Amino acid sequence: MIAENADLISVVVVTSPAAGQFRQVDLQLPPGALVRDALLCSGLCPQTDGVAFKVGVWGQLRSLDHVLRDRDRVEVYRPLQIDPKEARRLRHRQQRRAPR
Repeated sequence: MIAENADLISVVVVTSPAAGQFRQVDLQLPPGALVRDALLCSGLCPQTDGVAFKVGVWGQLRSLDHVLRDRDRVEVYRPLQIDPKEARRLRHRQQRRAPR
């Protein structure tokens, strides 16, 4: 490892702009960096003011002020298009109507 990078932590920021698509950015950040810092440095979510999306670290919802650790994975969640329960009801209705 290069001496100048010895004091940095490695963080990955991932997002899925649409179903079946994802983007990933690997970052080197100083210790004590926040989720907000990772999002801004990644360029994937340039505006964090009035945030309209949810973020998590390793599948757990976190605030923008959450302090990151080495090898953390920051995940940006897009809003749901439909309530999962309603989607399940619609699929069930369509399956009942489908000819066999």
